[in-house]
Amino acid sequence: MEARYNLSHTLEIRDLLLADAVLTIAFTITLSGGIFGIAGGASKAVALMEELLPIAFIGVSLSFVLHEMMHKFVAQRFGAIAAFRTSPNGLAITLVTSLFGFLLGIPGATVIYTNSFTKRENGIVSLAGPLTNFAVFAVFAVALLVLNPPSQSYLGFALDFVMFISILLAFFNMLPIFPLDGSKVLAWNPKVYAAVMGTIFVLILLTRLIPVGDILFMVIIAAMLSLFYRRMF
Repeated sequence: MEARYNLSHTLEIRDLLLADAVLTIAFTITLSGGIFGIAGGASKAVALMEELLPIAFIGVSLSFVLHEMMHKFVAQRFGAIAAFRTSPNGLAITLVTSLFGFLLGIPGATVIYTNSFTKRENGIVSLAGPLTNFAVFAVFAVALLVLNPPSQSYLGFALDFVMFISILLAFFNMLPIFPLDGSKVLAWNPKVYAAVMGTIFVLILLTRLIPVGDILFMVIIAAMLSLFYRRMF
């Protein structure tokens, strides 16, 4: 069956590394102001990207990669076959959008093959990713409180950035729009969905990491992606 679905570990590791690299570069370009920021001063932009790249790598590796791997491990726990796969179109969109100073990060997803999932199992598998983002957010929030670095320091920015990516991925994936995680969690248990989404909004309001305009933008983008999902992956 693994041959049929081409789920070799080597291929999965390659796809994970590729997605991690592309998303890291895309976040770095976006935070550098995109192509317009680079054009405004090449040397300054390069220096900024050198500072941002390590932070983006840590944030993406912990928030995105762990999110996808938790989907896989929980799905396998329920007897499914699962592996992460990149999307060529998604990789291209991720890079191209970053050049314009905003990011639509959709480099790939965990593909799950099963005919026996119940709504509960599907909901739990879907919830595993956002809950992983909560865990990453909590660890770095505690680090921020304990270390209490100056607000304008490199360390403070790094901790804030990892928290930002974590809560951003949790929010985007919990939108109740197919094929995002939120649509499956809501179909399984509306109370659990409300509790998780409510927690996300509380964290966003307390930390002010995501502007309201960005939230509305993500909702619109998610709705558009749901229409083209089968073409993307």
